[in-house]
Amino acid sequence: MNKTSFLGQSLVAGVMAASLPLMAGQAQASDYTIDTEGQHAFVQFKVSHLGYSYILGEFKEFSGDFSYDEGKPEASSVNVKVDVDSLDSAHAERDKHLKSADFLDVSQYPTATFASTGFKTTGDGAGKLTGDLTLHGKTQPITIDVDHIGGGEDPWGGYRQGFEGTTTLKLADYGIDTSKLGPTAATVDLYLVIEGIRQ
Repeated sequence: MNKTSFLGQSLVAGVMAASLPLMAGQAQASDYTIDTEGQHAFVQFKVSHLGYSYILGEFKEFSGDFSYDEGKPEASSVNVKVDVDSLDSAHAERDKHLKSADFLDVSQYPTATFASTGFKTTGDGAGKLTGDLTLHGKTQPITIDVDHIGGGEDPWGGYRQGFEGTTTLKLADYGIDTSKLGPTAATVDLYLVIEGIRQ
């Protein structure tokens, strides 16, 4: 083997070796579908009741997906669609009122959507997820505090990742009049849990 051939082969081998970590990192990025079938994902809310207690509830129907790279979590992305008419606060008459034109007006705005725009890690599996929330016909940027619950193989041959998150919304930002609920109901706290199945 002449010197030129040896150098050429060494160069190719070096490039391939240098590329392996990058290729491995890229292979870690995976797409997940949110598992809403087995009560493993939740979109729940808490709002003040007259400043004396709270109303707790959830949106029972939603769907979504996310992309997550354990080696590069800042590249993660999330998309969620919520059926606003699936609101359930365990009180039929109250639910009917909350869904009416006085508040959420589900006949005109039946869905809410969230599309992420970025993710910044803050350490120990935590981070801040930014994105655009569309609710009641208006779109506003929000930030969700996120914690990685865990990930791994499931008993059925699949692979899962789970996260939880919290955020607080100002309902006036979405054109929702809370005057009939009192001043303490101006904001609503959201608690989110998503468990995704790798596709």
